Amino acid sequence: MTPLLKKHLFVSDMDGTLLGPDSLVSAESAELITELSKRGFPVTVATARTPATVDVLLENTYTDIPAIVMTGAALWERNTGRYINPVLFDEDIARELLAAFAESGVHPFIYVLDGGEKLTVYHPVEMNRQETEFYEERRHLKGKRFVLGDSAPLTKPQPGMILAFAMGDARKIEAVADRLRGIRGLSVSCYRDIFNKDIANLEIFGAGVSKAKAIRWLADRIGAERITVYGDNLNDLPMFEIADDAVAVANAMPEVIERADRVIGPNGASSVARDMYEQAIKESEG
Repeated sequence: MTPLLKKHLFVSDMDGTLLGPDSLVSAESAELITELSKRGFPVTVATARTPATVDVLLENTYTDIPAIVMTGAALWERNTGRYINPVLFDEDIARELLAAFAESGVHPFIYVLDGGEKLTVYHPVEMNRQETEFYEERRHLKGKRFVLGDSAPLTKPQPGMILAFAMGDARKIEAVADRLRGIRGLSVSCYRDIFNKDIANLEIFGAGVSKAKAIRWLADRIGAERITVYGDNLNDLPMFEIADDAVAVANAMPEVIERADRVIGPNGASSVARDMYEQAIKESEG
């Protein structure tokens, strides 16, 4: 790891924030973040995505500190391919979670971490349109293995269970989320899709999982004295609360803009990377 020149940690959400409307990191953003990282400024992402897609999206972007993945359920060392500080489900709570899903008729993707390096995702064969698109976009990616039709992990907790993820009709998904919030020992994140507000995504983790907690853990690990975060959606608000500088992109949800310390340009204009670069260069020159 490059010795840090500054103790200012920069963390960005990906979808709708660092990623443009095409869901990619722009060439300009990749260049700016790479330069900052090589100059010793700690820059990383905090995302609901797994390493399988994070690695692809950051293929041309160099960072040398761990990425925060799966909404903070783990961190990911890109250079070694290792998960760090994973938060797994308690077995009894996982059993209650699976029973609630079964009774609701919603069938989640169940993510199981094996040995700190391999991620297996289980789901029934039958999928709705959103689930099918999700699966088809990811089934060939390295770092994630899909197993369809194996009912055991969908009814009985498996060692290493780290995430349950569901998507579909917003009213149905949000109803399940409300029920799951009544189970102690779960971290529940439910939010509308940024491209289709009739669709909701539901992420369930073990107790205490959040981007904010993972950012704080990482900041302590590297000795950061200041934290700047960037976001656009409601699930970014917890990390706004622990940041010294909470920044919303112009396309963020109104509630996010209202809670931000600053608002910058939209995600389609490489605004996050430009702001990081401007802030870092000011510090280095000051």
